[in-house]
Amino acid sequence: MTDDYEHYEAVVVGAGPGGAAAAATLAQNGVETLVLERGVESGSKNVSGGLIYAEESAPYTIDGLFPEFRSEASERPVTEYYLHNVAGRNVKTIDLTDLHEHDTTWSDAVLRRHMDSWLEGRVHEMTRETGGGLLTGVRVDGLLREAGEIVGVTCEELDPIKADAIIAADGVNSELARDAGLMDWEDPEEWFQGVKAIVDMPASAIAERFGVDEDEGVAHLFSGDLFEGVRGGGFLYTNDDSLSIGTVFHLDSLVAEAAEPHELLDALLTHPLLDQWLQGEYEELEYGAKLVPDSKKAANPSPHQGRLMLVGDAAGQMQAQGPIIKGMNHAVSAGALAAEAFSEAQTRGRPGEAGQRYETKLRDEGVMAKLRPTRYTVASAVGENGAVASVTDSLVDSPLGRLGIEAADRLGLLRRAFNSPFVMSVMPDTRTPYVTAPTAIAEALGTPVREENDVEPPDLADRIGDLTYDVGDPHIELRDNSFAASGAAVSACPVSAKDFGGGCYRDEKVKTNGHEEHLVSLDTQPCVECGTCAIVADTEWEHPAGGKGVEFEQG
Repeated sequence: MTDDYEHYEAVVVGAGPGGAAAAATLAQNGVETLVLERGVESGSKNVSGGLIYAEESAPYTIDGLFPEFRSEASERPVTEYYLHNVAGRNVKTIDLTDLHEHDTTWSDAVLRRHMDSWLEGRVHEMTRETGGGLLTGVRVDGLLREAGEIVGVTCEELDPIKADAIIAADGVNSELARDAGLMDWEDPEEWFQGVKAIVDMPASAIAERFGVDEDEGVAHLFSGDLFEGVRGGGFLYTNDDSLSIGTVFHLDSLVAEAAEPHELLDALLTHPLLDQWLQGEYEELEYGAKLVPDSKKAANPSPHQGRLMLVGDAAGQMQAQGPIIKGMNHAVSAGALAAEAFSEAQTRGRPGEAGQRYETKLRDEGVMAKLRPTRYTVASAVGENGAVASVTDSLVDSPLGRLGIEAADRLGLLRRAFNSPFVMSVMPDTRTPYVTAPTAIAEALGTPVREENDVEPPDLADRIGDLTYDVGDPHIELRDNSFAASGAAVSACPVSAKDFGGGCYRDEKVKTNGHEEHLVSLDTQPCVECGTCAIVADTEWEHPAGGKGVEFEQG
């Protein structure tokens, strides 16, 4: 390599909340910082549920770094939080507001395109003052090394760039994390898949149908028998003038049940319970999907190597606390702590110590304890044991289990359990809490929904057709196109389906010399870049070139 490459004190890859927090903190400490974002605009590649939290115990919050954030970049504050346990038409609703408000200063619904693009403007202004800036449409595709040591990044559109610190905030599909060997895509049990529809609804209709004022919002969660036995659930969040309605499922369960994500989303959208809010009106603005790490299993406790530090989804930092999902707030804390670690190390003349300082800060500030709680590790060893899980599931689904549920409800124990941070943090990743228990609760305690829901969501072809793409070269290659190796992608990919020829993955049977082969074909044009197929199929997966591929207008 040559010394002629451009050099910055710090390079931040990705301009989402984690990258923005890192860049802002670096700039505030006078560090020359260049931010590289592969989307045409920050947020154009991002999808989130999504709620962003400001925790009382967090070392950093997004509004602490960007004081105008809530008035300029977020949607409605979430002031009420409910869980609906569903069995057919029977529904038992439990108020989870106490759990939602635990350790919470505030929580707002967000749409990533609006939020991230606003952050982009602030970050660009701040980093320019220290000699850097922010560039969009640049795909960082690897790490630059000299004599085996990381010294910078390589880019598809630019010459390599050297830096004293590299903060990778490039998301769940981080190519830098994989290049460094700090994250892998080997185990579906470590991941969730989220799928979401943005539904148009005027602010006046939201106020009337949800019973909220303009400075209030509601979160509704759904679990039970409406998702074909897949472990996970659904959500509905109120934005300023739209709804975010989606589903989140354990990827291994999605594959095991051969369930199709778009159909599970439609099962929620068309359930009679939602008629009280949709009232026969449905205009879908955007369909999107993303992969989500389960921090209990995927969060890297030592997310650094040499000059590289990982933050946010790139480091597996997404906390699933029972029904509550927190990711963006941890990305903010991690990004700022990584920046703080480098600034301190640089001031002491030992920039090579930044990574270890970052790891220590994650531990000392309590971030890692939230992401990988010891009590879950201990409890899961018992609760997720196959024999124990089977017995538990059978008991909950028995007449004795129903009696226990009714008694717990009479004594107020059911609501207390659902609102207990401790109970939620040790909840096992089994069928019981996601499917069996909610169904049993609804059957024992639920009230029938009398309304009919006659909305008709778009089919998958229309959803794909409504997305914006700038198609470049294929960015995914099938290494093994046999159905045995890669067939799971036909159903698990959110823009594919069995007997659907317009998606990414297609199921084919080919006869050659009298022998029939069961194969999978791939077309990357409709890809939403979620990364699902990188885990469930035998692929060589990378991002499209900067500015190419899907462009989300809502996120």
